[in-house]
Amino acid sequence: MSSLALLSRPVSLHLRPRSASLLALLLATGLVLSVQWGAVPVSLSDWKAAISAVFSFGSDQQMTGGSYVLWNIRLPRALFAIAVGAAMGLSGALTQGLFRNPLADPSLLGVTAGGASAAALTIVVLASFNLPIPPLWRMWLLPFAAFFGAVSVCFALDRIARWLTPGSITGLLLTGMALNAMAAAIVGLCTYLATDEQLRNLSFWTLGSLSGGIWTVTLALIALLTIAWWRARHLLHPMNALALGEAAAAHVGVDVRYVRGNVILIVAVLTGFTVAWCGMISFIGLIAPHMVRALVGSDQRQVIPQSMLVGGLLLLVADTLARTVVIPAEIPVGIFTAILGSPFFLILLRKARGRIA
Repeated sequence: MSSLALLSRPVSLHLRPRSASLLALLLATGLVLSVQWGAVPVSLSDWKAAISAVFSFGSDQQMTGGSYVLWNIRLPRALFAIAVGAAMGLSGALTQGLFRNPLADPSLLGVTAGGASAAALTIVVLASFNLPIPPLWRMWLLPFAAFFGAVSVCFALDRIARWLTPGSITGLLLTGMALNAMAAAIVGLCTYLATDEQLRNLSFWTLGSLSGGIWTVTLALIALLTIAWWRARHLLHPMNALALGEAAAAHVGVDVRYVRGNVILIVAVLTGFTVAWCGMISFIGLIAPHMVRALVGSDQRQVIPQSMLVGGLLLLVADTLARTVVIPAEIPVGIFTAILGSPFFLILLRKARGRIA
């Protein structure tokens, strides 16, 4: 099918029913198992008590034991893991489609490192001034700083790339690598200057955690993810044409600058939010699109939406392992995503060596 034919077809969601249904079933099963497993056992009566309290508009005081843990801790955290993984899968698929590079992910643009550098400056530098910040504001300070850093780096990336290499996606990639190195240097400097307590906080944050997945944050991310997908679905056909190259895409009527700007905006906002609340979690955005392409091919109308499902499933599994393997302690989830992702990615490279040589 030609790129012009792809562009002329109406925009809709074209999921292969078999693969989409299988992923949805696995995700639902994983959600149920995730909220069941943990230090506190959850029974069927706890489910009934939690549902009864919620639908009767009762307060948390009406929930005790397993029902309280189920509704206020495990369920929002499990949904948060799915939403964060879906955001990473969407960001990774968009980034790989934009750069036509299977090794690309948001961290390659410097977005993740930008959030990390802002968080490191907040932990190390701002803490040394002992500013009279109210306790309620203090809990929002680090996430806000990380989000601001990630979004700022992404918009700086777009501005600098337009100035240095206008209209070039390759130039955008190289600019992102330069900003990534600069942000990593800031993190390294903060690590060198940190006290022992600050170093522990910084180390745990950079390894990633989903412990901040309360209902407020979870619902905010779900709303943000819905808006991002609504905007991304209008880019599916143009990104299919972009796979043929910038010149070919422009020849069939694709506004490459518009596509690039929208992809950068979506990736910046989603990555900024996830880095702000979860720290640095690797490999999800990188391997989720690879797994989907192995199932459904390279059509972006299927790769991008199903990457969200696979990303949510992968992070849900990793977080469940992180909080249950060494009960009652918790291992940073970034360790498990690296353990699960590295071998799988090496296998993918082995199978795809002829296509990426």
